[in-house]
Formats: sequence, structure tokens, C-alpha cells
Amino acid sequence: MKIAIIHDWLTGMRGGEVVLDSLLKAYPTADLFTLFYSKGKLNGRIENRRITTAFTDNLPFKEKYYRYYLPLLPTAIESLDLRGYDVVISSSHCVAKGVIPHPNTFHMSYVHSPMRYVWDMYYDYFPNRSGLKFFLFQSIANYLRTWDVASSQRVDYFTCNSHFVGKRIQKYYRRDYQVIPPPCLSEEFRVQDYSKEDYYLMVSAFAPYKKIDLAIEAFTKNKKKLILIGGGQEESKLTKNLPSNIIWKKGIPRQEVLDYYKRARGFIFPGMEDFGITPVESQAYATPVIAFGQGGALETVVSGKTGVFFKEQTVEALNIAIQESESISYKRTEFQKSINRFTEEKFVSEIRKAVDRHK
Repeated sequence: MKIAIIHDWLTGMRGGEVVLDSLLKAYPTADLFTLFYSKGKLNGRIENRRITTAFTDNLPFKEKYYRYYLPLLPTAIESLDLRGYDVVISSSHCVAKGVIPHPNTFHMSYVHSPMRYVWDMYYDYFPNRSGLKFFLFQSIANYLRTWDVASSQRVDYFTCNSHFVGKRIQKYYRRDYQVIPPPCLSEEFRVQDYSKEDYYLMVSAFAPYKKIDLAIEAFTKNKKKLILIGGGQEESKLTKNLPSNIIWKKGIPRQEVLDYYKRARGFIFPGMEDFGITPVESQAYATPVIAFGQGGALETVVSGKTGVFFKEQTVEALNIAIQESESISYKRTEFQKSINRFTEEKFVSEIRKAVDRHK
């Protein structure tokens, strides 16, 4: 088979790129297509692949402002020439699933999420409801929703990372789906008994829906130590005047992040995520997760065994959940059982089976 893999953009190694990396492992001879490519920011398996980009890769200021080209992205993804391929696999959180395959080509899409900023989280991303900027984006969002639904019919088979995302595929696209959990860990990973210290950990991009402000407010009140790792669009606002018990770290080496996982008393996950790789990583180091009880966390954290949930995104509810977690004697075997669901080998196997079964 001649295979093409489509990914929205290649500008850094995040959760979507971890999935892409494993797709390339599943199909080592596949060609890779994308909208933007920032060389030197991906791992070797991705960067050593033949990469074809759309015309958007030649636009000015793409490194910093590629998201501002959103209105052009449907046209750009449709410009990719996929003639001659037997199978197309799109890894999509924006427009990748909207490629135009040949009629005889099988197209399977692995959807990280339908575009959240024009669907269910539209009002979270754009809270201001007045002014010219609002009017312009509302018009763009309406166009993107229409295109998103229309282009979903170009997909022969949908897969996704969780039932939480799958329900949105059903709601917005009116299509069935198969859940294939993403590759968070290697098959041989074994949970160990780590010596825990008296601090909590949060590893996250600084985006509004991550609810980092809620964690900061809760730890400002409870006075417990919080290590906050990450950065992004809201970092200047969120890190201003932090209390002494909250320590912010940005751009630290991966190994240092893993060391924090190993020694943390608990992992704070207050947002509503499609899936969330960080709670799985936390469990891999026997660190219980204190998570908001909606979204993908319900499919990765086992209540009372690998973490606890809180039902409302409030300071009081989060602090009560932290106290509850401190009263539980967690077992290494329960963490191991939980993470065994999210290995790279299982992901690669399920992807290959899905393609072979439907092509």
C-alpha cells in the first residue's frame, strides 16, 4: 500500500505529535503532509520523513502567528495532492480530516477533537461578545462550522482518542467512531514505588480552558506547595504576583519534568480535556490525579484507585478533593493496571487493524 499521513501543523512536540510519531512507526514508509513545518522542533522520526507542505508554509510570520491564518486553512488542506495513494490517514485537531482523497482511496481520520474553538468551547475561547473583532470571528466561525461538517463526509472511517471526543463526532458530523486510546507510554513501562515529597504538580499549556487560574486560587487558599510547569498565551496574567507556595517553571528539560512527576504527592488536573496525556504520565509514576470529573479524565483516571474527581470547578471542590486524596492509600498495582491501557504497542496494533479491516 502507498500511504499518506496528514497532520495539521508541525510546530512542536505536543500530544498530537506524540500520536503522529506512533502513526509513523505503524507505517514507516508513509509520506507526511502538513500545513506548516518548523524544522528542528520535532523528533527524529518525524523530521526524517518526507514532508510535503501546503502553500501556507510560505506565508510570512508563520512561526509565531500561524493560528491567525485559520480562515485560509480549509483551502490549504484541500490543495494537497493525494493522487496515487491507497490509504490516507489524517491526524486531525483542526482541518487535516478535510483533505480531498481520490475516490478509490480509503481515508481514516484519527480525530483528537473537532475544532473546539468553533464548536463546544467557542464561548470559552472568545468570551467578549461585542466589537468588530467579535463580529469578524463570528462570521469566520460560521464558515468553519459549515466547512467542517461538509468535509467530514470525505472520511470513510473515524477513530478518536476517547468517547468524550466520539460523542462530539456523533453530534456534529452524525458519524460513528471507534475509540483507540493514544500512545502515552511504551509497552515495557513499569510503575515503581517512588519516594513522595510534600508538593503537588501541574503540567499544562497556559490556555483558558485548562483552568490554571482555579488551581492557583485553590493553592493560594490552602497554602500547600504547587509546582506549576508550562507556558503559553495566558502566562503573563497567571504568573503575576504568585504566592511563595506556588513555584512556576517554564522550558525545563523533559527529564526534570519526569523527576517532578516521580516525587509529587498528587497531580492537579482542573480543566475539561478531550483526553489528556499528563494524567496518564502522572499515574505511570504512581502519582494520584485530582481531576475535574468531566471529559477525558473519566476514561483515564480510576476513582479511589489512581486518583479522585471533583464535580464542580470551584476552589472549595478542588480543595476537598485534595484532602480526600491525602486520605487514600494508593497501590502501585492499580497504577500499573491503569496505564497498561495506553501503550504505544496497543495503539499501533489497533490502528493497523482498523485500516486492514476497512480499506
